[in-house]
Amino acid sequence: MAKIATGLDQFEEEFWKRFKGQSLGLLANQASVDHNLKNAKYAISTLLPGDLKILFGPQHGFRGEDQDNMVETEDYFDPELHIPVFSLYRNKMDRLSDILDNIDLLIIDLQDVGTRAYTFISTMLSCLKEVAKSGKRVLILDRPNPLGGIIVEGNLLRPEFYSLVGPFTLPMRYGMTIGELAYLFNDAFKIDCDLIVLPLKGWHRQMLWEDTGLRWIMPSPNMPLLETALVYPGQVIWEGTNISEGRGTCRPFEIFGAPFINPFIIKKGLASKDIEGCYLQEYCFRPTFNKWKAKLCGGFMIHVLNPNIFRPYQTSLALLRIIIETYQDKFAWQKPPYEYEFTRLPIDLIFGDSSVRLALEAGKDIEELLERYSKELEGFLESRKPYLIY
Repeated sequence: MAKIATGLDQFEEEFWKRFKGQSLGLLANQASVDHNLKNAKYAISTLLPGDLKILFGPQHGFRGEDQDNMVETEDYFDPELHIPVFSLYRNKMDRLSDILDNIDLLIIDLQDVGTRAYTFISTMLSCLKEVAKSGKRVLILDRPNPLGGIIVEGNLLRPEFYSLVGPFTLPMRYGMTIGELAYLFNDAFKIDCDLIVLPLKGWHRQMLWEDTGLRWIMPSPNMPLLETALVYPGQVIWEGTNISEGRGTCRPFEIFGAPFINPFIIKKGLASKDIEGCYLQEYCFRPTFNKWKAKLCGGFMIHVLNPNIFRPYQTSLALLRIIIETYQDKFAWQKPPYEYEFTRLPIDLIFGDSSVRLALEAGKDIEELLERYSKELEGFLESRKPYLIY
């Protein structure tokens, strides 16, 4: 098993010397650790004492303490470093331009999960825009994409569906690191941010997380395990429905279902090609919070057996189609609001294209949909090439 060095590890070796005497801000969270599991705030403040002036947290907070969507972490003072900690989650992003007056460089060290519908890349994009306006600089400490850098999946998001869970015309699973995305965003949006990406050492595109030799530190409360990240590019779609995505259980996104679902009926309707590389275990659960709180739900626990052939988007799309068809009178799309969008359907924001929902409602064949998306993906793979570091 390889042992790679993250951007933070590289920063600690020699790169930190370039920033002596500069005022620094750090956007990070509890998963921003080096190979010794030391958090980035300690690593940077130890090497550059007194230079780290401000901490910023993405969704769920710098400490990862806030559980659900649309919960904004309160500001506070870090008890060890005695510096302010600000949330940059959605509405709290607006004050960043004023805060930037106090720093020379914004360091971003976030563990992304390789799925478009995860808000960290939107937060990074907003930071690039604000920093560019202020004339300051950004340093991205790159981290691995836990899903690797080769396989891509899903339809491309349409610009009219840009949101916090879809900031650009990416597929659901894009196979790029957060550093590569920073280069892409900077160019595509003509941001002209003074941007440095400190790359990974020893990471190759075919690597999944288990190949890196790194420990998994959950980047958000409902991303507890690597297995969660492996299923997330498909399982996130349940957030746009009245099906529980497993929040309120110990294995969110791996566990999913609803009180009206009979898993044995659903399983019979699935084609073997739609569940390659995984096993759907019939499962009963009772969520302790969120959808169907305290109600007994029928559904599945999805076990990834071979991540190299498992296609989460295809699998979850096939499941969704059968559930819609089987439970037309009980299935429903979730109503707004969702991630600060108050009018558009959450599922359309998650899919990034309302035509996906309409095709499912019309009973379109999954294979036909995937074939349509494959042509889009070919174009995406070509367009991302200039921004690939690895």
